[in-house]
Amino acid sequence: MQSQQAILTDAVKPPLQRAFKWPPELGILCVLLGIALAFELLGWYFRGQSFLGNPTGLLIMILQVSEIGLIAIGVTIIIITGGIDLSSGSVVALAAMVAASLAQSSEASRAIYPGLLDLPVLLPVLAGLCVGAMVGLINGSLIVKTGVPAFIVTLGMMVSARGLAKLYTHGQPVSTLTDSYTWIGSGANPVIIFLVTALFFHILLRYTRFGKRTYAIGGNPVAARVSGINIQRHLVIVYTIAGVLAGVAAVIGSARAQTGQSGMGVSYELDAIAAAVIGGTSLSGGVGRITGTVIGALILGVIASGFTFLGVDSYFQEVIKGAIIVIAVVADQIRKQKKR
Repeated sequence: MQSQQAILTDAVKPPLQRAFKWPPELGILCVLLGIALAFELLGWYFRGQSFLGNPTGLLIMILQVSEIGLIAIGVTIIIITGGIDLSSGSVVALAAMVAASLAQSSEASRAIYPGLLDLPVLLPVLAGLCVGAMVGLINGSLIVKTGVPAFIVTLGMMVSARGLAKLYTHGQPVSTLTDSYTWIGSGANPVIIFLVTALFFHILLRYTRFGKRTYAIGGNPVAARVSGINIQRHLVIVYTIAGVLAGVAAVIGSARAQTGQSGMGVSYELDAIAAAVIGGTSLSGGVGRITGTVIGALILGVIASGFTFLGVDSYFQEVIKGAIIVIAVVADQIRKQKKR
């Protein structure tokens, strides 16, 4: 009787009252604000300084979040389809090395390609994006053609891409880049690129056929196949997009650092996965939003910046980051069980 009465009560509610629903990102946003406020109070208590009023620290945090956030957008789309990508950090290193080698100026004392100096900025940028796209294409093709789990394929690519990045210049950094290339990573440019990219893929996932197919594949692959979706082709496209976004992060990172190094992007893939899961993306597939991923990346950035501000040991920060990833996965499992 009570359940029937509840159904009848809900049925007579006004349409606007029934349709209203709190956005899922609101809770994550409250967590972000709470963490920032906690570091603000701890900053005054332990250091006598304001955490949120430290412009230099906040600028470094936002720039770092922009790189991780770009990778996290691609990782989010992959996880929504039910996959995973562990190679993005190594792709950043490989793409950064290739892009930087084509962005060297005539003043470089050790040029990788002496005959290709002072090239138009578009060429090294496209080279970095093409490297990312190629790696993503290989990942997607191997996954759909061989049936090997995405975890294994991207794990192997993570090792291979890092090795290629080291082999490219035998571990030597690439420096003396053109001003037009380093301009990409200067000022607020990385933040603008990140926000525009996030907005584009937010619209793509929520309001286009591509987004509906992405959620359908992750939610129920059998139903998606029966409905006529070419799952294999779609997955290849998704992994290629993730590779391109890793290439964008590589260009920004090398331009901001004014150098390309084979050690770039270490653990970026874990940070990107953590940002996606913290932002509400389910590792089981079918659930996730770009807006949540952006907030998740900001949470990781605030935590890292806050610990650095308080002088917490960097090794302890890694322990905390690992714990956050585990907690986020546990929370995802709890959400899934409640839905069941």
